[in-house]
Amino acid sequence: MSKYEVIIYWSDEDNAFIAEVPELPGCAADGPTKEAALKNVETVIEEWIETAKALGRPIPQPKGRLLFA
Repeated sequence: MSKYEVIIYWSDEDNAFIAEVPELPGCAADGPTKEAALKNVETVIEEWIETAKALGRPIPQPKGRLLFA
């Protein structure tokens, strides 16, 4: 389990729960339940980090709770 903050909310448009990781731009996943969305986003976080490493891009350190949210 990563230490990045994950925001989970229901999307009527997608008819699914959406899990977003604000500290990793574009990092999000969905699922039919909150638990599924969280599980799916953990996989996407790993893939996001692997891709950033392969491209030589910086990887933000997890800050945990966002101060501006």
